[in-house]
Amino acid sequence: MTRAAARSLPAVRHAGLVRPAAAVAVAALTLIPLVYVLFSVVAVGPAEAVRLLWRPRVGELLRNTVGLTMAGCVASAVIGTAAAWLVERTTLPGRRVWTVLMAAPLAVPAFVNSYGWVSVTPAVEGFAGAVLITTMSYFPLVYLPVAAVLRGMDPAFEDMSRALGNGPWRTFFRVVLPQLRPAVVGGTLLVGLHLLAEFGALQSLRFPTFTTAIYDQFESTFNGPAATMLAGVLVLGCLLLLVTELWLTGRARVARVGAGVAREAMPHRLGATRPVAVLAMAALAVLALGVPLGSLGYWLVVGSSTAFPLGMLGAAAATSIGLGAAGAAATCVLAVPVAWLSVRRPALLSRLLERSTYIAGSLPGVVVALSLVTLSIAYLPAVYQTTALLVAAYAVLFMPRAMVSLRAALAQVPPEFDDAARVLGARPAGVLWRVTLPLVARGLGAGAALVFLAVVTELTATLLLAPIGTATLATEFWSNTYGLAYGAAAPYALLMIIISAPAAYLLSRESRRTVTGR
Repeated sequence: MTRAAARSLPAVRHAGLVRPAAAVAVAALTLIPLVYVLFSVVAVGPAEAVRLLWRPRVGELLRNTVGLTMAGCVASAVIGTAAAWLVERTTLPGRRVWTVLMAAPLAVPAFVNSYGWVSVTPAVEGFAGAVLITTMSYFPLVYLPVAAVLRGMDPAFEDMSRALGNGPWRTFFRVVLPQLRPAVVGGTLLVGLHLLAEFGALQSLRFPTFTTAIYDQFESTFNGPAATMLAGVLVLGCLLLLVTELWLTGRARVARVGAGVAREAMPHRLGATRPVAVLAMAALAVLALGVPLGSLGYWLVVGSSTAFPLGMLGAAAATSIGLGAAGAAATCVLAVPVAWLSVRRPALLSRLLERSTYIAGSLPGVVVALSLVTLSIAYLPAVYQTTALLVAAYAVLFMPRAMVSLRAALAQVPPEFDDAARVLGARPAGVLWRVTLPLVARGLGAGAALVFLAVVTELTATLLLAPIGTATLATEFWSNTYGLAYGAAAPYALLMIIISAPAAYLLSRESRRTVTGR
């Protein structure tokens, strides 16, 4: 052992305590809503809990929520994976254009998407419309990680499969799909969490789920026990998603020390199916972007309530950008110790800590907001109705977006790099800043972009927690659409899309990079 390495041992031991302690603190923050729900459920009592849950209305909400989540997850996984395969591994013309178009729906919030569809035709109200619109809003969460993995995948594995006599389909299912599994499952998990907590789009589509019912309970009757019992069911749904994701992902290592073959995979020729593939991609772009943007343009031009109050628009845009940047920075910083521990120190405790950060993401923003309000009033009244509490709510709500991206990036970095830096005498903080973070910078940036997109379009938690007088583009848009002033809401929706577009474009560029930077 070198002298430098011997001197670094105390620092290593110190870091071995600091990182788990930081991860525990972050997990404790994200578990506040769960603790709030559990305490509320216990306070209700078993008899009252049975009375509140054993009702036909709850059965209807359960069918709607489970059906939407399952259908939306499957549809997003299939569409996202198929689109990524067509763009990255076939001779589909206009690959760069399709890459941008497939990421662009992230810049259109789901409630703006539903606003566009509902204002065109009320036929989308109901289950089928809810599945269509939420899938068009969230399939990029699967497309982006799958496209990134496809571009970074070593084509030698496929070459060997074909040399052994396997055809294209068998090679895809036996060689390619297993390597895509972490990306597909991770993206689908994010879709499922969003569907469990989705409010604005489903409220516009008049499709009741647990989340819309919870909001209605608090808004109309402020029935806390009934609402928290419904939130408890959502927690069970989230736990089921997390267990399923853990089982499907498995423990296979995907990191490698070498860069593999420094060449791109040979694209599959579409041949006679090329027009069909182009038509399918165009239809997907029209459904995800054309309808909401076309409807938005229509209301901007002909809406009787359309107005452009520049002062209010500018103030709301500045507030949304500021909150988005603060929320993205705070969430990514908090995600680092938990993601590092789950990847570098895989054990029961680290897995539990990492899984715990996903739970609040399945809860409606109103439940997260009420839990933080209760805690702040009781123990930290100084932070009540402050921007700091609102940013903390964003971190709790959107931790899964940062966690999935950062965990995937860390999994691609061999731990041998960290070991080599420590052997050369680097302290743990130096390893983190000089080795680990530069190697996961792209994943960290992708997570920050995803969180920024979510914060800019967040609605319910902002309505409850924002300091008095604070207005964002999302809250102003919602207040206008709630009063059916579609024209007045259109400028706020347009600004949300304009602000979100750069982050969505950066995500599309990231999906075109490989792990070696080609």
